Amino acid sequence: MIRILHIDHVVLRTARLAAMTGFYCDVLGCAVERRLPAQTGLTQLRAGAALIDLVDVDSELGRPGGAAPAASGRNLDHLCLEIEALEVNELVAWLERHGVKAGAIESRYGASGFGPSMYIKDPDGNTVELRLSGVVSRP
Repeated sequence: MIRILHIDHVVLRTARLAAMTGFYCDVLGCAVERRLPAQTGLTQLRAGAALIDLVDVDSELGRPGGAAPAASGRNLDHLCLEIEALEVNELVAWLERHGVKAGAIESRYGASGFGPSMYIKDPDGNTVELRLSGVVSRP
């Protein structure tokens, strides 16, 4: 069984990166933690123990989400949940028993630094990243 520890990060797509950065930093008190505009179009903001990632819709990360946020375009790229330590094969089996296809485990950057995670889809097609806390992998 999966036990969520906390939200690690939320990724928002935007066509107005400067305005969004200003809002989250100047209005809500976030701080810019990392900028990777040339590589991926990503700006990561520290929001307490979590991150808010802003992705330019015209960037490598933003283009797969379609049109800019509007009535017909997605704003949320994905939600990341950090989950309690669980053996990888057990996690994959749990997801499959529930009809959920598990993505590949890869090292990704989140609120607590780099760590293993996988992507899955919810019933409406939203992407959920499961960040594995203290995961043990067996051959």
